[in-house]
Amino acid sequence: MIRAGVAAILAAGDDFEVVAEAADGREAVTLARAHRPDVALVDIRMPRLDGLAAAEQIVAAAPGTAVAMLTTFSEDAYVTRALAGGATGFLLKSGDPHELMAGVRAVAGGAAFLSPRVARHVIDGLGRGGRLTREAEARDRVAALTPREREVLGLVGAGLSNPEIAARLHLVEGTVKAYVSTVLDRLGVRNRVQAAIVAYEAGLLH
Repeated sequence: MIRAGVAAILAAGDDFEVVAEAADGREAVTLARAHRPDVALVDIRMPRLDGLAAAEQIVAAAPGTAVAMLTTFSEDAYVTRALAGGATGFLLKSGDPHELMAGVRAVAGGAAFLSPRVARHVIDGLGRGGRLTREAEARDRVAALTPREREVLGLVGAGLSNPEIAARLHLVEGTVKAYVSTVLDRLGVRNRVQAAIVAYEAGLLH
């Protein structure tokens, strides 16, 4: 029922096409490998193979497919593991349908997306234990970037996709892609959401 509801919401958007639906985690991996969709929207709670493990396998099997997690839970452990596994979106089932569509669009466009409730939860978690140390470390890491790289990091942290950053900075998209890759590498993070957290801790975002 939930899967049918999500498919119906997405099908209502003119820019969406639901190419396949999976009943369990293993089937999700198989279908992602076969169809290579722009986005795989994966439920954390699925039979046979949970969504977190499925997301990791989809990222490995279909590198061009972005993964967004759909869940009723927003615990730190889920968010942390999902991001570490390569997911770039985290959406709550209880969120507004427009939020679901916005999240899928953002992830499809190469940006990161956390639902506002999840983002608040993550940010609140940053305030517990060792925040000053993390902020100092983040500032040191960001200080090692060039001014242009810091500018790109700030826009990544603000949720802009590569085409949007290119338009904002009057650069070609390929140049922005190279900048983003360099920034992720120099910060030692795996994806745009982790980079956004570093940007927040370093004071680039408010």
